[in-house]
Amino acid sequence: MPRFSAASRRSRLRLTLGCVLAVMACTSAAASADPPADGDRDRDFPMRIVAYVANSGSGTASAFDVRLERAVAAPAVGSGPTGVGAAPDGSHVYVANGLSDSVSFIETGSRRAVATVPVGSYPFSAFPSRDGRWVLAANWGSNNVSVIDTASRRVVATPAVGELPHSVAALPDGTAYVTNSGSNNVTVLSKGHEPLAQIPVGDFPSGIVATPKGDRVYVANTGAGTISAIDTATRKVTATWPVGKAPLGLGLSPDGRRLYAADSGADTLLVIDTTTGGVLSQVPVGRTPQGVAVSPGGSRVWVTNEDSDTVSVVDPALTKVRMTLRTGNHPEGIAITPR
Repeated sequence: MPRFSAASRRSRLRLTLGCVLAVMACTSAAASADPPADGDRDRDFPMRIVAYVANSGSGTASAFDVRLERAVAAPAVGSGPTGVGAAPDGSHVYVANGLSDSVSFIETGSRRAVATVPVGSYPFSAFPSRDGRWVLAANWGSNNVSVIDTASRRVVATPAVGELPHSVAALPDGTAYVTNSGSNNVTVLSKGHEPLAQIPVGDFPSGIVATPKGDRVYVANTGAGTISAIDTATRKVTATWPVGKAPLGLGLSPDGRRLYAADSGADTLLVIDTTTGGVLSQVPVGRTPQGVAVSPGGSRVWVTNEDSDTVSVVDPALTKVRMTLRTGNHPEGIAITPR
């Protein structure tokens, strides 16, 4: 969650949430994730699928080889990084740096930050459009979105949204949906980056994810303990599902049949049936899980654990953690490159 200082951010946001993100008692054993000695040699091989984790307390983005489930790098980014997004072609990863009001561009080939783009106040997330032309940074502190042209690496638009914008989901038609934690709604931005609609949802909406076809959007209402399902054709909530204590980060299986939610209030990953909204299983992970990312084939779900300084690798078929890896301090957002 946003850190207005290394310590005050957490206390401020948890107060806003009414303590629903209070630290729980469950712990997890962490395997060492120091970059291997042959990390540089790995770069001589074709691009691998890599998970990037924003470590808000370290100013780094931990990079993990998804196939081998091991750390390969930890490039420095800005101060207080929180959100991560991966370019559709896998060439870059974008990291929102909350305390330095910027977005870092990481080149996945070199696994190094190659550019820093100034944006609005306290960007919480940075998510690319489906065509890769834009990166949308939700500026928690200035109630707007910075639209970055990925070619020129410049902000080209700054549309106003609701209060305390948190996360962004992009659709194939060029529109984008932005959760507004402070105003309990979702802003729809047009292909031209203009506000089109405000959709009321539950209390303190945070995580958001869209289906591959873009026909449905799911919103985690962290303060209400619910998920809102939005029909993008009508831009209306069609269902509200009670799930867990404080759902936060969301991920979706490639076929759209399973929704994965990090329950930050119960230290679990929830597996949800998107047809019925029923919780199929609850997988214990680390303390205060935040971000969720699904591997391209859907065989693994990665969950960041903010207060354990780890990431849990979950086998969704067996509904259990198969590996726990060490990250930097206070991992939050996570994204996996598509190839």
